Order: sequence, then C-alpha cells, then structure tokens
Amino acid sequence: MLITHRLQLRDLDDGDAAFVVLLLNDPAFLEFIGDRGVRTEADALGYIARIREGKVANGFGLHAVTLRASGTVVGLCGLVRRETLPHVDVGFAFLPAHRRQGYGREATRAVLEEAAALGITPLLAICSPRNAGSRALLEQVGFRFERMMVLPGQAGETCVYALR
Repeated sequence: MLITHRLQLRDLDDGDAAFVVLLLNDPAFLEFIGDRGVRTEADALGYIARIREGKVANGFGLHAVTLRASGTVVGLCGLVRRETLPHVDVGFAFLPAHRRQGYGREATRAVLEEAAALGITPLLAICSPRNAGSRALLEQVGFRFERMMVLPGQAGETCVYALR
C-alpha cells in the first residue's frame, strides 16, 4: 500500500469490480488505452484476477487509487510488465470526475518511488499521441518523449516515454 497526501494506493479486490467496469468502459479509456473487453462485473473479476496474478509473478502491478478522505476509488496507477516493451512501464487511468485534479500526478509520483525502492530502472510509459493530458502528466513527473512505435495488434502509433 502506498500513501500520499490525498491518496491511498492499494491492491485491487473483488469489491472493485463495479469500478473496473465503469473505468474500462469510459469513452476516454476506450479511445486512448483500448478496449479490454470488460463489460460485466464477472469480466471485471477476471481482469482483477489477472492483475493479482501479475503482481505475484512480478512483485508489482496496478493499484486501486482511492481518496484518503472518503475511500472512493478514483483510478488505477501502477507498474506494468508488458511483453511488447523491453522495460517495465507506468500506467494510469482515472474516472472522468477525478481527472485534472492532480490525482494522476500524485499517484504516479508514489509509483515512481515504489519503482525506485524496488530497484526498477529504467521505466517506460506509453500513451496515445492524441492524449495531451497523459503526455503532460508524464513530462511533469520527469518522463521524456523517446520515440513513436506501433505496438503489436494496434493500427496506430503510440508515444513511448522514458525515465532513466
């Protein structure tokens, strides 16, 4: 568990299934990150199980980002190991009502501290070239644009950022 001034980043649990359905079907998530095929709470439970399995296998993974004051789950943020990238990357996504409030930056900084404590370096981050908000957030926390690439199974190019 990671704690910041306003946030708590914790493991996802089965009680987060409804939140996962909402987030993964948000139009911005679908446009900028992609369709994960999660439509029901049963699908979300499978998604959560895969995140847990990855955390066990890798020692890290995505966290549920909650507001400390209320416990409300507002997003996901964490470290991801993708077969398509040579290094671990940082991923994040937030519900529309909780964007542009600094939560993404605050959560990502906590995850960068986690990565440093685990000795994970360098770090990558990927995002759609059309996602100006995510690109700005990555630069604010120290990532620098490195290159464009086409990920397997994707039609368009993706921005690759690095923190070295």
